[in-house]
Amino acid sequence: MLSVIPIVPFLIVYFAGMGLNQDRRKTMMLAMDVTTLFLLLSVSGLFNIIFDSTFGFFLILLIVLISAGLIGGAQNRLKGKVDGQRLLRAVWRLSFFFLGAGYVLFMIVGLIQYISQAM
Repeated sequence: MLSVIPIVPFLIVYFAGMGLNQDRRKTMMLAMDVTTLFLLLSVSGLFNIIFDSTFGFFLILLIVLISAGLIGGAQNRLKGKVDGQRLLRAVWRLSFFFLGAGYVLFMIVGLIQYISQAM
């Protein structure tokens, strides 16, 4: 269920952190980090269903690796070295936003496909 509705782990982690009186920004970032894994699984599953494919997970992984290479190259040009921890964090959090948008888009497309096939 958590990978079908990825907002649930986000809310669980966020409200648990707020219940422990932690910093709001840190709690939000932790909730985003946890939810990204569920979004990755959910979006790849939705991609596979919509496009009748088994390539969804690998496509998303490829896009994440390409973005890591681009961000790492930019870090190397600007600072002369690559900070692995910052690179990983940036790619993971960017993935949250793009996968969130992909989840909404694929959910709408999937619902339209389902409704049109039922008619």
